Amino acid sequence: MIKGARPRAPVIDVSGKIDTSLPFTVEELLHNLATTRPVFHSEADFQHALAWELHVRKPAIGVRLERCAATRPRRVYVDLWAHGSAGSVAMELKYKTKRLTIVQDGEEFCLRSHQAQNFNRYDFWKDVQRLERVSVAGVVGYAIFLTNDASYWRTPVREVKTADAAFRIHEGRTISGSLQWSTKVDRGSRNATLVLRGEYWLRWADFSAIASRSNGLFRYLLVRVLGRASKEATAS
Repeated sequence: MIKGARPRAPVIDVSGKIDTSLPFTVEELLHNLATTRPVFHSEADFQHALAWELHVRKPAIGVRLERCAATRPRRVYVDLWAHGSAGSVAMELKYKTKRLTIVQDGEEFCLRSHQAQNFNRYDFWKDVQRLERVSVAGVVGYAIFLTNDASYWRTPVREVKTADAAFRIHEGRTISGSLQWSTKVDRGSRNATLVLRGEYWLRWADFSAIASRSNGLFRYLLVRVLGRASKEATAS
């Protein structure tokens, strides 16, 4: 983990309003979710559970899944959208797992191993790029990556020279500007260079520890995207 304290970011209400006096943050929302749902069957299960937790915490706001945001030149679909009188929050969620079979509170979970970590990292930054398009005045974006695969958060002991080096999301990185593969190989829909407007400092946090054996620790990366309305961008 990175030594030393970082400046405290403004607390952002899930309605999208920035206010340091608000009672909870998205981190606290995830912490509360982990107490009742420390593990999920799938990414869709994670999306639904977070949307329900958001509804329970703030019933007055509207929560939608897979909502279309009318952006130009083409429309963007967002995993989770919350709208209140003060503004909106757009969230993109990723849930990538390593193999784990457990029984939690009487419910069996059989998680499979998601391969292609390089593509998963690319897709996360594509989510951030997408959120930068929808994060205008009155809209704040969050990209969340939840996993029990330590290869995502573990800081390499030596310089990374893999083809996906630019897309790495391990602890302590600062990411900005153009992100591209270091080798010219056809990767289908993932060939395009990603261009980020903001600068993001990556900090991981524990979500849950549901088993003492391997792959039982879940951690998350939370990136806050302010987009075109501000030059500031903070990763939590």
